[in-house]
Amino acid sequence: MGDSTVTSLGDREQTAVPDSLTAVHGPGFLRRLRTPRRPRLWFEIVLIAVSYWTYSLIRNAVPEQRGQALRNADWLWRMEHHLGIAVEESVNHAVNSATWLIVGMNYYYATLHFVVTLGVLVWLYRSHPGRYAATRLVLFATTGVALVGYYLYPLAPPRLMNGSTFIDTVMVHQTWGSMASGDLKHMSNQYAAMPSMHIGWSVWCGLTIFALAKVPWVRVLGLLYPVVTLTVIVATANHFWLDAVGGLLCLGFGFAVARVWYGVLPYALPEEPAADRLQRHRGWSRSSPRP
Repeated sequence: MGDSTVTSLGDREQTAVPDSLTAVHGPGFLRRLRTPRRPRLWFEIVLIAVSYWTYSLIRNAVPEQRGQALRNADWLWRMEHHLGIAVEESVNHAVNSATWLIVGMNYYYATLHFVVTLGVLVWLYRSHPGRYAATRLVLFATTGVALVGYYLYPLAPPRLMNGSTFIDTVMVHQTWGSMASGDLKHMSNQYAAMPSMHIGWSVWCGLTIFALAKVPWVRVLGLLYPVVTLTVIVATANHFWLDAVGGLLCLGFGFAVARVWYGVLPYALPEEPAADRLQRHRGWSRSSPRP
């Protein structure tokens, strides 16, 4: 195999990449930024740590505006009654009657939000490096626009509403975990319920697993995860149904940002960066015996 073989392999590799990536908008530096490449572990660890710290800092620095948050909650609750979907209180009471179930949901709410999201990021990093950066961008853009929502629309969760009979399940069952209840409540903004990032992040995880996993039952679990999460955030009186809608709108914005930046949706990108595939093919061609 000679140089012509290497050239042909490179040509085929180039054609395997979507046109929107091979003709990336803008020259030089901007083009390199928009070209999928293999992520670097140290950079990703630092980026995720700094980003989450910044997100928490900004979210908790947003003025709580208790009075406005309670008025918004009252209005949202009336709106849900008008729409015929105000069943959160019934769900909250029904699930609270089963101690083993609500205690499990309390821990689910406090832990899986972070564990599953980080797990999906690690899986993408290892198994889908060509799609990692674009899919991560969706998550980051979703979270970023949520901060705007917290600032513009302070909202009390159902368990903090005046005159309601919602049960704060973490307080009642004395379970660990919620930054919004017990001794930890002073470390977190109590009135940042809209949009729900439990929903934004869980749907991001579910769609990513469903789109990219190869094992059927794993793909089904991906779809079930946000459904269970929605049940948990309502049953624990941490969110209204409409908070979940807000989370979905933020996620839609995140996908739009990634679509504009990369020219395609993240899941349509090659599993492996084109540069890595080309380098591997070149290595094969050099190691193959010549005729």
